[in-house]
Amino acid sequence: QVQLVESGGGLVRPGESLTLSCTGSRITFNYYHMGWYRQAPEKLRELVATISSGGITHYADFVKGRFTISRDNSRKTVYLQMNSLEPEDTAVYYCNADGPYGPSTNYWGQGTQVTVSS
Repeated sequence: QVQLVESGGGLVRPGESLTLSCTGSRITFNYYHMGWYRQAPEKLRELVATISSGGITHYADFVKGRFTISRDNSRKTVYLQMNSLEPEDTAVYYCNADGPYGPSTNYWGQGTQVTVSS
């Protein structure tokens, strides 16, 4: 069974930084597009950033210039470096793996809480 495990969330003050990690297991990691999504209370889950199997990145407008997504295929890990965090960034952040084989190869982690508060 494919498993994605996020880590690195926590409580930070506005303006501070966090780096999230997501490590896959039982997955041919290098074949998957990876992404970070987030969901705040009473809101829909939204895309934060993605990185393709070839390293092409895409960012939501609200994080451009602040967040960086990267991957290390040897470690089966995708990272999200988050700088200049704001209270509006408070959410549960989820890791996603999108495979080339359709909906049956799309997986989610359990999420990690990021809280930005003074």
